[in-house]
Amino acid sequence: MAFVIKINGNTHSVDVDGDTPLLWVLRDVLGMTGTKFGCGMALCGACTVHVDGVATRSCITPVDSIGASQITTIEAIGSTAVGNKIQNAWLDREVVQCGYCQSGQIMSAVALLTSNPHPTDSEIDDAMSGNICRCGTYVRIREAIKQAAEPSR
Repeated sequence: MAFVIKINGNTHSVDVDGDTPLLWVLRDVLGMTGTKFGCGMALCGACTVHVDGVATRSCITPVDSIGASQITTIEAIGSTAVGNKIQNAWLDREVVQCGYCQSGQIMSAVALLTSNPHPTDSEIDDAMSGNICRCGTYVRIREAIKQAAEPSR
């Protein structure tokens, strides 16, 4: 079945079954490999994208549920003001070790700061709790989010 979906400001027509997870449409059909497969059960956060600005696990989101929603992936998040601040803070704080989870971590962090520009440590922990980092960079992730939340100098 053909679906028309909006991703990163572009319209794409894809011919897949309606129950195909958005993750596989992004990676296998459209070749957008920045969004990662982790667990396939929405437990690790590696597959996080934004659906109309909301952090969403693409591994369990069927393409037929997207409709006219706007999808944003890691490939485009740096073009947003908050996404750019998060990516720069990630580099400044040297968050990344292996890097596998980082696209999902960044997408969740951007969704948090977009909805709550000045979160507390507890709010950061709550928002990021669904994202697993096997390298354990949670302290640097929180520091980067706090840095990105600071007013521009």
